[in-house]
Amino acid sequence: MNGLNKSKLPHIGTNIFSKMSLMSAQFNAINLSQGYPDFDTDPELINLSKKYLNLGFHQYAPMQGVLKLRKAISEKHFQLYGKYYDEEEEITITSGATQAIFTTISAFINKDDEVIIFSPSYDCYEPAVTLNKGKSIFIELESPNFKVDWQKVELSISSKTKMIIINNPHNPSGSIFSHQDLLDLEIIAEKYNLLVLSDEVYEHLVYDGKSHFSVCQYANLFKRSIATFSFGKTFHITGWRLGYVLAPKDLMIEIRKVHQFNVFSCNHPLQLAISDYIEKEENFLKLNDFYQQKRDLFLEIIAASRFESVPCKGTYFQLLNYSKISKISDNEMAENLIKINGVASIPVSGFSFSKIDEKNLRFCFAKKEETLKRAGDILIKI
Repeated sequence: MNGLNKSKLPHIGTNIFSKMSLMSAQFNAINLSQGYPDFDTDPELINLSKKYLNLGFHQYAPMQGVLKLRKAISEKHFQLYGKYYDEEEEITITSGATQAIFTTISAFINKDDEVIIFSPSYDCYEPAVTLNKGKSIFIELESPNFKVDWQKVELSISSKTKMIIINNPHNPSGSIFSHQDLLDLEIIAEKYNLLVLSDEVYEHLVYDGKSHFSVCQYANLFKRSIATFSFGKTFHITGWRLGYVLAPKDLMIEIRKVHQFNVFSCNHPLQLAISDYIEKEENFLKLNDFYQQKRDLFLEIIAASRFESVPCKGTYFQLLNYSKISKISDNEMAENLIKINGVASIPVSGFSFSKIDEKNLRFCFAKKEETLKRAGDILIKI
């Protein structure tokens, strides 16, 4: 490769999600791999989008996002977490959480800055750090509980450490941070003067009576944290590509500097539709019950299989361990499930920087009941 087309991401190819979804389509498999629902969006939200399309909101929205939506977000977070974000200066609407994450990393990470990432992790963090000439420091989490060892975190911090990225609830494991986890993070971030980037896209998908703890609830974390969220994940509208980022004013100033040249602004009529929709708190507060029913159904079916599971505590992903079935790699197992059995999943080593293979596959249960039953009936025969 010559200098004209030298890759800035030579180690990055087609991601595992695209690969498994493509294979799923090729073999007509039931797709429990990629994280998107196969059921319809709430008709109320569709009708609201039509309303604003018909009213003619077809031009650019404000760079920061529609004020009405930012006000609704501010009220929502105060209601849930007791923390006020100023709608004018501390909330920005983004083209999904992935853009919010990329923009944030671009705003703060410079050459040779180190960023701590917990692995397995969602795959958008490390490339953004690399593109901004930073260095990712991975801390591997071990199954089945995927808990953070905060002593190990502290030992990984150097004079170059600038940021810690957390994902809570955690994709792919389905684990959640406890109150003590956030206290430990708060102490470390304060002690070493670190920024915290908190990916909280599954905030409303927490089960078994557990609570979601947000960085905004902790005073010393709030002042140094950037939190990202996704309407797509929350309201089954991943194709709308809308999310938002919250941060104190001094941090948001830097984020918006990048955002204005990254996407400038996001879909105008759909922002207005969502602003009306989230005025009804039942539209987001009942989601944990909705998804827990799906998780429980999937686990009930799988109980008759040779797969082993630790029920996920959050997200809409469930890990299944197949070590009692086969010793082949998780990549090979996932491919065989598609080609031979007709069910698509994601091998968890695909989320791991070290490609650690603990014989776990990730299945998405954000599907219709009939889809989960069809997939489950296949899996119990393996």
